[in-house]
Amino acid sequence: MDDQATAKPGLTDAELALHPTVYAADALKDQVVVVSGGAGGIGRAIAWLLARLGAHVVVVGRNQAKLDALVADLVGRSLKASAEIADIREPDAVDALFDRVWTAHGRIDGLINSAGGQFPQPAIDFSVKGWNTVINTNLNGTWYMMQAAAKRWRDHRHHGSIVNIVVVTTHGLYGIAHSVAARAGVIGLSRAVAVEWAPLNIRVNCVAPGVIETEGWNVYTPQARAAYPRSNPMMRAGSPWDIAEACVYLVGPSGRFVTGETLTVDGGGQLWGETWTTGKPGYFAGGDE
Repeated sequence: MDDQATAKPGLTDAELALHPTVYAADALKDQVVVVSGGAGGIGRAIAWLLARLGAHVVVVGRNQAKLDALVADLVGRSLKASAEIADIREPDAVDALFDRVWTAHGRIDGLINSAGGQFPQPAIDFSVKGWNTVINTNLNGTWYMMQAAAKRWRDHRHHGSIVNIVVVTTHGLYGIAHSVAARAGVIGLSRAVAVEWAPLNIRVNCVAPGVIETEGWNVYTPQARAAYPRSNPMMRAGSPWDIAEACVYLVGPSGRFVTGETLTVDGGGQLWGETWTTGKPGYFAGGDE
């Protein structure tokens, strides 16, 4: 097994196609897994790993060009993938999405909710529109996807597994309070339905990434980005591949006796201290602001 401590963050498609993995090449053979936010940095790594392990990956998003490019890269490597355009904030669009996927493949085995987003800003300055945008995407959209998948598994008497990408809510994560609120809601929701849906053979878990270097870092200031690797005791950023492998563990057979859990992948950051996405005010260092 390769030392994952050397994993390079911000992996390109060429690197994702060849990056070493701890899993067997047929670990997810013949499974169908839906990945929302599949064209994003973490979602993209998840899609590559799932496909490399034998699954047919259905990547979901709103940018047709990005999704098509990803699918072309995957298919070009003789992997199985397809793209679906859907706004996860719209329940009717989500229902139509799952109908199309089930009709096309006759099954869905897993759902990974990687779609989401936020913008760094002091909470006191959030606009109503800004707050609602983050809540609608990160909480409501995740729920619509979860419920749509669960209904089809119930109706078809098919087992299923859901993994929700959240954030670390157990320590200081400042400047994105709207996302913390939404993702904490997803964690609570996942714990509740993990019990309700256990009789349906549906497992529900979360993965909470810490500092993972992707293109999403570009929304933060250079000062904040420079401080991120020091926000955990391992003193480095993680890779999207770290999150992808955690998701595979939970969504696949390896996690068959795990449900209602949140797997934190943050280099020990939740035990270490605090993360400021907007820069740490001088007040906390004994300054004036």
